[in-house]
Amino acid sequence: MGLSRGCKLAMTLCLAMVCNALAAVPDKGPEGSMTPLELARKLNQAFVEVAERVSPSVVVVRVASKPESLDDDIYGHPIWEMIPKEYRRQWEQRRKSQPPSKAHPPVFDGRGSGIVLTEDGYILTNAHVVENAEKIRVRLKNGGEFDAEIKGRDKQSDLAVLKIEARGLPVARFGDSSAVRVGEFAIAIGAPFELDYSVTFGHISAKGRSQLIPDPAMDQDFLQTDANINPGNSGGPLVNIEGEVIGVNSLIHGLHTGIGFAIPSNLARDVAQQLIRQGKVVRPWLGVAINAVDDEREAGNLSALIPDGVVIKEVHPRGPAASASLRPGDVITEVGGKPVKTPKQLRDEIRNRPIGKPVALKVWRSGKLLEVQAKPDAWPEEVVENGVLSTNAPGKEGLRRGN
Repeated sequence: MGLSRGCKLAMTLCLAMVCNALAAVPDKGPEGSMTPLELARKLNQAFVEVAERVSPSVVVVRVASKPESLDDDIYGHPIWEMIPKEYRRQWEQRRKSQPPSKAHPPVFDGRGSGIVLTEDGYILTNAHVVENAEKIRVRLKNGGEFDAEIKGRDKQSDLAVLKIEARGLPVARFGDSSAVRVGEFAIAIGAPFELDYSVTFGHISAKGRSQLIPDPAMDQDFLQTDANINPGNSGGPLVNIEGEVIGVNSLIHGLHTGIGFAIPSNLARDVAQQLIRQGKVVRPWLGVAINAVDDEREAGNLSALIPDGVVIKEVHPRGPAASASLRPGDVITEVGGKPVKTPKQLRDEIRNRPIGKPVALKVWRSGKLLEVQAKPDAWPEEVVENGVLSTNAPGKEGLRRGN
């Protein structure tokens, strides 16, 4: 269908107005504005200034494994079992009659990064960096080296606090990880592959990543970044464009994949304060292994008639849930009046409750909705160390610690 004369006239007038408007735009920005190249230079300078400002508050952490006696080398070796018992007996007698031989000198074969928390020598790093450490050395940006001791180690958050005898250290500035937005710049500083004080940058790719590895002790959220994180970056900072620590680098997905994960700074700061103050982190605990009702429905384990919530798969015999008479198969639908539909929601609600103070749980059992009072207790050490009771999440394939 052809256009009317009135429509053609209106279109002509609009086109003329657009052309006039475009003709009025100057080739260059108004006086005082920056060209794209000048803007790029300013952004470039911003990254340089962040690296220069933050690097002095980053340390290299070197770890030596427990030394073994030279005489112990043969034990556990397959050839030991091939030696006739009589000769083994003679070896043992001769060994006992001789003075103990010298032990292997410590070999610093482990490596990670750390963040200066206080000017008097408290250092934050990953718990897995210093796991099974016999000796720890910390090297500063200025080249100074110090022996370090572990003041506290928290497996659940994968964080540890070290202490060195030093004064006047440059302290890292922590930002608010809850205010971080996806798409923001993210800068990682650390010692990957023994390349100390390497700086990589990218963006915050996602927030709230959870259940990343099949470790029941690690159930918190992570920040995801495409800033390169490699072996040796563990324990080092992930910072924003302001130079504030927004995360502690912890997990990687392969090498050079652009998928890394950092512990949010708000959690890291809270854990660090507790480790400095009391050497451990105390968390409320219910004592149940759980899974989402939706997941159980999809697996064919639950009827569609079961309400949304979190199903109890296992109850620790000495935990608060057992004391409240909770059972496997119970479905928790509310905690303190707040609906819960996922294991994370349940964990977060319990985590925010005072230890020893009763909380009301709505529980679906055998077609009836019950209200149960439970008293969250502190996580027992054996549960943290042995990984007893968790969600049934399998973790993400290919993820590992960043050192």
